[in-house]
Amino acid sequence: QVQLVESGGGLVQAGGSLRLSCAASGRTFSIYAMGWFRQAPGKEGEFVASIRWSDGDTYYADSVKGRFTISRDNVENTVCLQMNSLKPEDTAFYYCATGRGAYIGTNPGGYNYWGQGTQVTVSS
Repeated sequence: QVQLVESGGGLVQAGGSLRLSCAASGRTFSIYAMGWFRQAPGKEGEFVASIRWSDGDTYYADSVKGRFTISRDNVENTVCLQMNSLKPEDTAFYYCATGRGAYIGTNPGGYNYWGQGTQVTVSS
């Protein structure tokens, strides 16, 4: 089992920045990759970004590429999402996730463990 706890959400004006963190505990030695997903009210959840634990290889949704940066700290077992140039359409509940298998993709079904989420609200 891996437990995940997100922090860092909040309210920010359009164009501003926020930094989300996700702390992992438990069987952290088994982590292959971690991802961030988000879900806005009335919308489907969507992939945001992911990172491979071993080499830091990253993947991003087109909607956030160039604005968001995912990073990890293997010692502290944390993953962060630096969000710059935020837009109102970035408003959502953000979740971090990891899985039991070697998966780093965009399908939430590939992830087994999820945090409780943190709210990000971007005002126009």
